Amino acid sequence: MTFAGLGRFGIWQHYTAVTPQDARELESLGYSTLWLGGSPPAELPVLESLLAATETQLIGTSVVNIWSAPAKQVAESFHRIEDRFPGRFILGIGAGHPEHTDVYLKPYDALVEYLDALDEAGVPKERRALAALGPRVLKLARDRTVGALPYLTTAEHTRQAREILGPDALLVPEHKIVLDTDAERARQTARPRVEFYLNLQNYVSNLRRLGFSEQDVAVPGSDHLIDALALHGTVDQVADGLVAHLAAGADQIAVQIAADDYLGALRTLAPALAARV
Repeated sequence: MTFAGLGRFGIWQHYTAVTPQDARELESLGYSTLWLGGSPPAELPVLESLLAATETQLIGTSVVNIWSAPAKQVAESFHRIEDRFPGRFILGIGAGHPEHTDVYLKPYDALVEYLDALDEAGVPKERRALAALGPRVLKLARDRTVGALPYLTTAEHTRQAREILGPDALLVPEHKIVLDTDAERARQTARPRVEFYLNLQNYVSNLRRLGFSEQDVAVPGSDHLIDALALHGTVDQVADGLVAHLAAGADQIAVQIAADDYLGALRTLAPALAARV
């Protein structure tokens, strides 16, 4: 999928943790897309300030939770943002987690209904994407949106997802990194950012499909699992690990820094990624 201005390397960050100044610097470093996680509310309050601070950077949600953000309000926010910054916003949506939602019933059907509501509200297919891990939702992403935004995956999942999506759908997986050559220290840094998801059924099921054992996915996660889900090592080793997603069929990789100083790490990483474009 060719999405104008998408680029090969984007950044994944919680929507409350990015300032307009951050976005401007990320754009100057060559990170062409900013993906905002943490279930932004339906009003999408931070999007316009980030878009106003940048010139060409795309900004997407990764993702809006369909249970907490009504489709009608999200569509209104989409059109408000699109009117001011045409072509620079990608609306990513997802069904969240049953562990966090009292009304979580039949998530696939709920996604279909939500997409129907977005259709009725005039949010075009080519400007929305879907959080997708398993085959059924990947097919829904292919058929009803521009493509898929997998989270907490490996390059092997990217390869499998591309086979399901076909050649034309957008595929932007997220991957965590730690710029540290001390393996044990890097795991200590990354593990809290992975362990949370090992309590969520959809992520654990996906990791099992990828061949990880019961021991791997048991909280707090085996070293083998942490190493696979949070790349660590030298700048070149990490950059090569990220590029593996591109080789497996991703259009872009959404890089998440599993450390507090995310801007510092991204400054260090940028030249290595630029050399691999």
